[in-house]
Amino acid sequence: MASGEGFLTEEQREMLKIATQNAEILSSSLNSPTPKSPSPKEHHVKALGGGRASAAGGASVRHVRRSHSGKYIRVKKDGGGGKGTWGKLLDTDGEFRIDRNDPNYDSGEEPYELVGSAVCDPLDEYKKAVVSLIEEYFTTGDVDVAASDLRELRSSEYHPYFVKRLVSMAMDRHDKEKEMASVLLSALYADVISSAQISQGFFLLLESADDLEVDILDAVDILALFVARAVVDDILPPAFITRAGKTLPESSKGLQVLQTAEKSYLSAPHHAELVERRWGGSTHLTVEEVKKKIADLLREYVESGDTSEACRCIRQLGVSFFHHEVVKRALVLAMEIRTAEPLIRKLLKEAAEEGLISSSQMVKGFVRLAESLDDLALDIPSAKTLFQSLVPVAISEGWLDASFLKSSGKDGEVQDKDDEKLRRYKKEVVTIIHEYFLSDDIPELIRSLEDLAAPEFNPIFLKKLITLAMDRKNREKEMASILLSALHIEIFSTEDIVNGFVLLLESAEDTALDILDASNELALFLARAVIDDVLAPLNLEEIASRLPPKCSGTETVRMARSLVAARHGGERILRCWGGGTGWAVEDAKDKILKLLEEYESGGVVSEACQCIRDLAMPFFNHEVVKKALVMAMEKKNDRMLDLLQEGFNEGLITINQMTKGYGRIKDGLDDLALDIPNAKDKFGFYLEYAKERGWLLPSFSLSYPEAPPNLDASS
Repeated sequence: MASGEGFLTEEQREMLKIATQNAEILSSSLNSPTPKSPSPKEHHVKALGGGRASAAGGASVRHVRRSHSGKYIRVKKDGGGGKGTWGKLLDTDGEFRIDRNDPNYDSGEEPYELVGSAVCDPLDEYKKAVVSLIEEYFTTGDVDVAASDLRELRSSEYHPYFVKRLVSMAMDRHDKEKEMASVLLSALYADVISSAQISQGFFLLLESADDLEVDILDAVDILALFVARAVVDDILPPAFITRAGKTLPESSKGLQVLQTAEKSYLSAPHHAELVERRWGGSTHLTVEEVKKKIADLLREYVESGDTSEACRCIRQLGVSFFHHEVVKRALVLAMEIRTAEPLIRKLLKEAAEEGLISSSQMVKGFVRLAESLDDLALDIPSAKTLFQSLVPVAISEGWLDASFLKSSGKDGEVQDKDDEKLRRYKKEVVTIIHEYFLSDDIPELIRSLEDLAAPEFNPIFLKKLITLAMDRKNREKEMASILLSALHIEIFSTEDIVNGFVLLLESAEDTALDILDASNELALFLARAVIDDVLAPLNLEEIASRLPPKCSGTETVRMARSLVAARHGGERILRCWGGGTGWAVEDAKDKILKLLEEYESGGVVSEACQCIRDLAMPFFNHEVVKKALVMAMEKKNDRMLDLLQEGFNEGLITINQMTKGYGRIKDGLDDLALDIPNAKDKFGFYLEYAKERGWLLPSFSLSYPEAPPNLDASS
């Protein structure tokens, strides 16, 4: 035993010592007299009945035993010993320690320790990854590598943060990096990053504009330029500015960004070219360059037959408003190389199904080719036959809208004579409109239109006038509205005006590709026509009813109705383009009355004519004629006729305006006679006076007898 003590631990020695002491106590107790031990049965009864064991712990018999000292003690469950016991087999007490010096030491027996570690956020990892990706792109300029690296991240749900990070990093760098960022966004659009994600990314930028301004000088202006560039590049819809503006607080820098983008960049003339070249960008292509690229990609496609690659190249051009050129050149190529026709049809069909080439662009491409068939037939004798055979195939396969037949004639046959006349008319009126924008001479424009002698094309003139004005400054837009009012009085009927607006709204989608915010501009032109009495409010309903189903023009008409119905809508619409006059109709009438009263009380004819000229409302001069005649009847002062004569001699009051003024008096004679009993007699004399001097159109007639011969001007 003693020899084995060297192998015992301290705990074991302590337990051995206690066991030895217990053995000694036991031996001494056996030598002393003790009461008779109870039988097992009695012991069982005592334990249950509250004997010593019960008093000691109140435990069941199963967990009670007698110690070596003769005392009843409670033992541990499953045989574990209490004080003075060896304990159960493999018992590990809380005091047990592992001795690393033990030859049998195993590190696996060490207690486990939980080590805290930060949870990895996938968004944080994504942000870190795109920073290095963007840095590398700014160094290499390789768009394809950047797109490939972004795809490999496989975190498309976080792409809005990529847009935000790319733009915010470029904002703090040179113009070169800003241009590179815009080019990369255009390249990633649709292929890697969706339109919704682009919009969401820019909205995140607008929300953080206040923070960006702290670190970046001119952050508002730079971010506004990025927004404008995205709109010009067709990766942000123009409506984004309106939608985002409604959700941003009025005091936020983000709202200032949108206002700057809209007013300083997108409203400027030739804004697209200016925005694209603001950072010295070299991505802008001229029309001739685009045509060359289209021709090259089509020939490469005919050689390779790779439709997806051809669609990618078309998309990469970034000229969705010019896709009709792709259609036209593809069809010509199919006629030149007969074996290429199946490939060309496959390309156009797939481009239409993907939405790459819109229905309107497809029709426009076919129309352009139809118009040039005569010239094309000089190089390809069978061009007309091939074209007529291709049209029904395209319609049956679903990539050409059947509306093309309406514009080109039955079965695709081109109506040469009518088309030639229309083409010549369009060319002439474009020149006339440009001259008007330079000279502001309405009578000259009216004479030019009358010389063309094509009243059946009046709606087309209206469409061309407004389309050209929409792509210019507010001055030209105001001039177009004024001209429209004058034309309605002089030579255009209400039906012409209605038909012209229907043509405009039917082509609104195409117009929107070339002109930003075309829908809002058209709505203003419609509302202005109502305010100027060119159209009646009921005409808006008529226009809406004549539009095709699902036409975006219906929304434009609804917007125009809202503008007209708004409180003080008339005054706001009259000043929507900061017009040169800005007079409301009532204001103009009041000014005309005052200048006539001043002239009647002793004014000078030349001064009165200058006041009429200063009104700058030549389309409203019939009001001058009407009020002058009424005042002459009331005041019995025929000096007003001298004013009308001078105005007519100077060309200030045209024959049409004079006739309309006399016509208005004629229509209201019955009411006028209630206040001026001899109104009809007076008017008869004024009518003869006007006819003698050639003021009125020969078609003007009166249904009552002429004035008596003894009536003179002084009566």
